[in-house]
Amino acid sequence: MIVLDEIPPSFPDLIGDGLAGFNAVSKGPSNYKDLAVSVGDTDDCAGGLIGYTAWGWLFVQWLWVAEHARGQGYASGLLVRAEQVAAERGCAAAWIDTFNPDAKRLYERFGYVVFGE
Repeated sequence: MIVLDEIPPSFPDLIGDGLAGFNAVSKGPSNYKDLAVSVGDTDDCAGGLIGYTAWGWLFVQWLWVAEHARGQGYASGLLVRAEQVAAERGCAAAWIDTFNPDAKRLYERFGYVVFGE
């Protein structure tokens, strides 16, 4: 085993392509599709959500609301809209992680359950 303190540019593609190939054979096509929801114009937005859908799941990678826009329901709106789009794409489950206790409470209000804490 070799520990890499810096990741060579080709390494993520090598690992990602290998994993994608394995998953396609063992699980079938992923139907991967990017998903982004913005609060306003993307050049000057008050917040947004970035993730993707694959294998019937919504994966939320980032959800952020600008400080001046917090407390106005934007985070909830972003999550609701992402869940709607995911459902339209055939997703029945979602995965989100966070380090933020406030975000954790939001997700729990939406029925998300903590695992691996």
